[in-house]
Amino acid sequence: MTRSNVIAAAGAYVSEGKFLSDLQERLSIPSESPREDSGPDHLRYLNEQMRPLLEGMGFSCQILPNPKLERIPALYAERIEDPALPTVLTYGHGDVLWGMEGDWKEGRSPWDATLVGDRIYGRGSVDNKGQHTINLAALEIVLKERGSLGFNVKVLIEMGEETGSPGLAEMAETHSDLFKSDVLIASDGPRVSTHVPTVFLGARGGHGFHLICDLREGAHHSGNWGGLLPNAGIRLAHALATITDAKGRIAIREWTPGKIPENVHAALKKIELEFGPEDPETDPTWGEPDLVGPEQVYGWCNFEVLAYTCGRPEAPVNAIPGTAKATCQLRYVVGVDRERILPALREHLDAHGFQDIRIEPMARGFFRATRTDPDNAWTRLAVGSITETTGREPALQPNFGGSLPNEVFAETLNLPTIWIPHSHPSCSQHAPDEHVMVSVAKEATEIMAGLFWDIGEGKLQQ
Repeated sequence: MTRSNVIAAAGAYVSEGKFLSDLQERLSIPSESPREDSGPDHLRYLNEQMRPLLEGMGFSCQILPNPKLERIPALYAERIEDPALPTVLTYGHGDVLWGMEGDWKEGRSPWDATLVGDRIYGRGSVDNKGQHTINLAALEIVLKERGSLGFNVKVLIEMGEETGSPGLAEMAETHSDLFKSDVLIASDGPRVSTHVPTVFLGARGGHGFHLICDLREGAHHSGNWGGLLPNAGIRLAHALATITDAKGRIAIREWTPGKIPENVHAALKKIELEFGPEDPETDPTWGEPDLVGPEQVYGWCNFEVLAYTCGRPEAPVNAIPGTAKATCQLRYVVGVDRERILPALREHLDAHGFQDIRIEPMARGFFRATRTDPDNAWTRLAVGSITETTGREPALQPNFGGSLPNEVFAETLNLPTIWIPHSHPSCSQHAPDEHVMVSVAKEATEIMAGLFWDIGEGKLQQ
């Protein structure tokens, strides 16, 4: 029983084609969670793909009903070898966004795992079926080599992440004793670059809202009323212009953390972002002055106007619009008080004379900012294990740039959260031609097998 045997078996799982065949079975189930009739496909994925695999590894399994949206259940599984041993909770989501069939290049189907060179195309190949397939395969490889894991494992596979994980927080609250663990180790999102293994410890928060200027019903002829009636579109544009300067720097103090913690700053200084030939050109003068790429994306906050409507954009007429609406979002990090985001905005608008601008919270689009301490013992173990497996120190992201339901694990369950992504920046997730790179998948399976081996060896040091 050796670590090197486990690493070799993990690499062979991908290079000899088993990963591709497993992925084909899982991608063939069109588990699109935004689709209203997707319930049977979600159950197929959990009962036909996850349950047999986990039960074959000695896990007990049960389907957890969703208290908020019935068609989006979850599967919970556990293998308890000894209550005195550490317990790892791992997570994945088996749902996907729309397949967008017909929009994929070369006639590829989103529901097939299509191998082309170093890429495997298919909806869910990275988000997230491919990623939790890698993690479960790594667990199975360690189990076969050692005969036991050497630690306890609990598995949660939900089917609603792509629709905002409705019901997940309620499940965690209801089943907190069931989910009780020492750490979350899971995979989602991309690495910072294709060839740099990555560990991230949380996620930025997301807070969505609408700004509405509603001055009057209907529109009035601009020739007869121009100069007499305020224009809702102009009022709203000027209100938005007070929130940031012309280069996107946020003007509302409570919408920023004030400063980046030293250990977070030190980790970000080591990260280099990767951009592909099809990616847009970035502007180093955009955002908070004196912060560079990784610091802007992972260490700071950004305000975005996602949509703006005024009048009839599809058929403009010579009339002064009475209403205008902007759909907005704040991405924020730990250090920003979520409960003060909208009150601080209200105070800011009022102070600038925009009492006529109404704030309307979005029904969805809320994620809390979370971040595990970079000096946590589980972080040190993960970084050390990945370095031993790959010969390279991984990039350590204090938090992911996007949003995940990490608050469920970090706050509701009060766990340190370790995310090890198996995708790459140009993977086209959520778009046609989503793909996983075979070379990344091979290294990722080796990384996870090595980490699970090291946990079972008792290498965690507080």
